[in-house]
Amino acid sequence: MQNDMHKDHELIRKFQKGDSKSFDQIVRIHLPEVIGFFITITNDQMQAEDLAQDVFLKLFKYLKGFRFESSFKTYLYRINLNTANSWMTRNKWKKILGLDKVPEPVYQSKEIEEDWMRRELRGAIALLPQKQRNVVLLRINDQFSFSQISKITGMKEGTAKVNFHHAKKKLMEIINEE
Repeated sequence: MQNDMHKDHELIRKFQKGDSKSFDQIVRIHLPEVIGFFITITNDQMQAEDLAQDVFLKLFKYLKGFRFESSFKTYLYRINLNTANSWMTRNKWKKILGLDKVPEPVYQSKEIEEDWMRRELRGAIALLPQKQRNVVLLRINDQFSFSQISKITGMKEGTAKVNFHHAKKKLMEIINEE
């Protein structure tokens, strides 16, 4: 992990000095995990790739100002979260209303039922307040500890735990209403 951070920082310094190939290396290293993050949220490969592209465009624009005060992964996850929140805000009503219009299948295989539950859960997560949504996404999608979530979001570890607890409670309420 420390070695990865050192390599990231080395590539960022080169990029900040004008070496565009170092940015290409950053993309090659981190693209799979960024796409994976968004696939979990969107359940759509093309949408995930579009969102990942947005992340790297933002990164290209703002990386010149990176101050090395945190790890690059923390910085990247903040951009991922902001991009995910923007996408969820833009699409939450469309996604939620789409769920209501899908007819109940007569026969449901376990796979179809699990897919249905994932969609319902994603729709419910989109309704959470942003801080709760961030904690849930990092905790469930990436299985981060509350300590890691604290570093990424900038909230205290105890606050992250409280937000997660409230989010679970709210998710149960939303899902039980439907």
